[in-house]
Amino acid sequence: MTQSTPDDVKNRYLSVRHAVQRAARDADRAEADVTLVVVSKTFGPEDIEPVLLSGHRIFGENRVQESQGKWPELKARFPDVELHLIGPLQSNKAKEAIALFDVIETVDRPSIAEALSKELKKTDRRPKLYVQINTGEEPQKAGVAPKEADDFLKRCHSEWGLEISGLMCIPPVDEPPSPHFALLRKIAERNGLKILSMGMSSDFEAAIQLGATHVRIGSAIFGHRG
Repeated sequence: MTQSTPDDVKNRYLSVRHAVQRAARDADRAEADVTLVVVSKTFGPEDIEPVLLSGHRIFGENRVQESQGKWPELKARFPDVELHLIGPLQSNKAKEAIALFDVIETVDRPSIAEALSKELKKTDRRPKLYVQINTGEEPQKAGVAPKEADDFLKRCHSEWGLEISGLMCIPPVDEPPSPHFALLRKIAERNGLKILSMGMSSDFEAAIQLGATHVRIGSAIFGHRG
């Protein structure tokens, strides 16, 4: 279990929120143009509650099954929560993901696009969809290769009838992140996409400088589980 007290979590959240706002100002951007997605994966309701009570409503989770175990009750108490899926999605979990999440950031291959398309035809829910780009072309990491991004985005619309709102990336841990953020922005610009989910606890300032609209921060708020 985490050793953080509720006050610890609240204070770190407030510090991170202010740091994101400061980074936006430093980049000559409006504070409101950058959304903080608080990454609550592996942490329970008792850890998340101090952030909710501080007024924050946008959270990111990695796994559908874990999220099903904690978020329905929290959403009942805080109905204006916006929940993002930021981890890999399995095709057989598409129905559950659509039912629970407001944003799915990891549309990363044709089988997922097809599964989402099939399930969206059965429901009135319309979560926002982002395509994950594997900017470093790492074989162990999910995402569409940059050279295939334009074609995949076109197929999402023409073949699967999906409305894609933005792009997401996770740069390689052993490389400077800025070239990857710049590449994601370039792909977004030529495809007319305005949302860029990029930047985490260690590199969100660079991401904001390069146009991030959403930054995903967890460990700087909750600490490390273990």
